[in-house]
Amino acid sequence: MSDRPNILLITSDQQHWDTLGIENPLIQTPHLDRLCREGTRFHRAYCPNPTCTPTRATLLTGLMPSQHGAWTLGTKLREDLPTLPGILSGEGYYTGLIGKAHFQPLRGNETYPSIERHPTLRDLDFWRNFKGDWYGFDRVETARMHADEGHAGGHYAVWMEEKGCANWQDFFQLPDTMEDSRRETYTHDGDLRKWDLPEEYHYTTWTGERTVAMMDEALEEEKPFFIWSSFHDPHPPYIVSEPWASMYDPAEMKPGQAFPGEHDHNPDHFRFGAQDRNPEFWEAACKDQGAIHGAGFQAGFSEEALKKDIACYYGMVSFMDKEIGRILDALDERGLAENTVVVFTTDHGHFLGQHGLTAKAIHHYEDLLRLPFIVRMPGKVPAGDVSSDLQNLVDLPRTFLSGAGVTVPIHLQGVDQWPSWSGEGPVREWSITENHHGYTRFHMNTLVTDRYKLTVHRDSDQGELFDLQEDPGEVRNLWSDPDVREVKQNLLLQYARARMAEEPIQMPRLYGA
Repeated sequence: MSDRPNILLITSDQQHWDTLGIENPLIQTPHLDRLCREGTRFHRAYCPNPTCTPTRATLLTGLMPSQHGAWTLGTKLREDLPTLPGILSGEGYYTGLIGKAHFQPLRGNETYPSIERHPTLRDLDFWRNFKGDWYGFDRVETARMHADEGHAGGHYAVWMEEKGCANWQDFFQLPDTMEDSRRETYTHDGDLRKWDLPEEYHYTTWTGERTVAMMDEALEEEKPFFIWSSFHDPHPPYIVSEPWASMYDPAEMKPGQAFPGEHDHNPDHFRFGAQDRNPEFWEAACKDQGAIHGAGFQAGFSEEALKKDIACYYGMVSFMDKEIGRILDALDERGLAENTVVVFTTDHGHFLGQHGLTAKAIHHYEDLLRLPFIVRMPGKVPAGDVSSDLQNLVDLPRTFLSGAGVTVPIHLQGVDQWPSWSGEGPVREWSITENHHGYTRFHMNTLVTDRYKLTVHRDSDQGELFDLQEDPGEVRNLWSDPDVREVKQNLLLQYARARMAEEPIQMPRLYGA
């Protein structure tokens, strides 16, 4: 085995930053807590986009969504772009992806074909023969659904059949047609949060088991590895197998809330989304090329239902934590832990009632943009530290390549975070999050600094400015406050400079003219 470091990227999907036991006494995550004790927890990490496809494409390419082109849900990441796993594979690494991909849309066309769509998703002969190369991964095992959604299939369904679950389709909400297989709501009534799918056949078990199998394949090939272990949960729908569905008592859950008057100085969509759900507003917004994914998922549920959802959501996280423990134990048992950099994070955050919102939305609060983020590498990353150094997921490809001793391509965005990870101090002065929820409406960018958060909207003079030091709950929007005019001007200048600093250089300058 090479002495070059292995790289293990473990991600969840749509996980609130405080759903770690070491942060939150209401949830149990012993294995992630272990990772925190053995590594460094960065409590100011941010996503480049608060939705799945754009951020996941950034993790592959090292480019912001406005540059790699998969700018929102329902788009496709081009397959001809250079990727982190492709570069590492060319340098002799074993590269594998297990779990959720979401690099392509549920519907494609002749110009932008997609394999993550119907009817291909349930063509198990296709998936039995599809192993990679795909986006630079030598080995791929993927599936698209969340919980019991109807677009189950892919490698996960093949695995279920191999495990003896011949009736796997009985556990999913398979529609009469394949045109629309998404649940209409995230929140369920009654006891629907308890899934009758046995734990042994759950996709969380599949992801943990197959991550270990990929490590073993890399060992057999005597290669260092880059493995992306991509868990699907705790993304809604809120439904999970036992015993996880009953692990937490809903009565003990503490939903977030909206404070009286907190949206009075916010842009219109805060009030219409979180308070009165103005139908004319949403109708106009959704006409803008599907501008708001999840417009029906804003707050308005009962507190009782929300507590049940949170209990289920926590159960999904704890289930995932169990499988992460399996992976960490496998690293130890194979003697790989000392030479493996492990990063745990998620693609974006989640609302659990905060500010009157649920799930993901178009509101750039910390709940949606901020991420759990843990780095461990014995002897290289300080153990047990908590760092306030700013992180952004666009940094991961550049940082991984640097740590592997591989020349970093000139076009990558992001910064090399190894000085920060090794405890030498911060690398970033700011972080940018993009959000394009339609061709025009809700096209916004957010700048985060050590103290402030500034959000600008492309087609509106409304915006957000929060002082995260004095107002960590983000209940006082200072955008129109004359007392902070100079602060706002300085932040707007810093935003402009930050955007210029992010401009990718596509090729080196070869001569003066």
